[in-house]
Amino acid sequence: MLTGVHILLSYACLWRCDHCFLHCGPECEGAFSFARLDEVLDQAAAVGSVARISFEGGEPFLFYPVLLHGVAGAVKRGFETDVVTNGYWCLDREDATQWLRPLADAGLAALNVSDDAFHHGDADPSPAEAALEAARGLGLGAAAFSIDPPVVREHPEGREKGEPIVGGGVRFRGRAVEKLTEGLPVRDWKTFTECPDEDLASPRRVHVDAAGNVQLCQGISVGNVLEAPLSRIMADYRPLEHPICGPLLRSGPAGLVRERGLDLEGGFVDACHLCYLARRTLRGDCPDVLAPGQAYGE
Repeated sequence: MLTGVHILLSYACLWRCDHCFLHCGPECEGAFSFARLDEVLDQAAAVGSVARISFEGGEPFLFYPVLLHGVAGAVKRGFETDVVTNGYWCLDREDATQWLRPLADAGLAALNVSDDAFHHGDADPSPAEAALEAARGLGLGAAAFSIDPPVVREHPEGREKGEPIVGGGVRFRGRAVEKLTEGLPVRDWKTFTECPDEDLASPRRVHVDAAGNVQLCQGISVGNVLEAPLSRIMADYRPLEHPICGPLLRSGPAGLVRERGLDLEGGFVDACHLCYLARRTLRGDCPDVLAPGQAYGE
């Protein structure tokens, strides 16, 4: 039962962070219009089970009027709302309060701010801290998202009982595959027999971008809201019949490689790493399902 819709206002962002799995950056074009955003909110309401709308990017604050319109429209339709931002707009608490007050007045429930070296370098204090203080001062929920550079850790049961663990929180897909995998321990593709991150059999949230793509995981689409309403897309979704989700559900990324007859050389850091490279290899065969191209650096 779908309970959340994450609206990607745009893939545009001020930065090109090494860990970004959507290849966001200043060169990215396209964003939600007011009318299209209203249409998606109406479609989410028609599903009947959706309770929360999250506004993300890219960087949603780059499109502040659209963001404010979306929050107000979502609240009007009875949704809980939150925003995910890198906090670039925050100079200090007073300044952040001025940015956040209209959103709070519109009914925003929570602010989530990226607060790590990927986004703010070694800034001390981080701009995120002032944004979070301002949010709490306005009665908003406030949380920091922190991702550290990959670090190799010993398996908790000892190296003789398991492979080293790559910690830090990076998901190895998108730009992270190009920028952050060098020197990390790898495993044979046959060992990745399940998807550890997404509930592909019974998804509770989807991502919808400005082009209408409905994604279960970034780069895996189940339809387009410009072609069919969200309620129909989800009702028609047959996990085991989906050309990508089916193999992943049966035996993980290894199953996707095996069932599609792929020849991928070398080892892989984790299941996401293998899955991403397999999907990127297959994109030309099923571009409507492995969409959008943005997720694959195109």
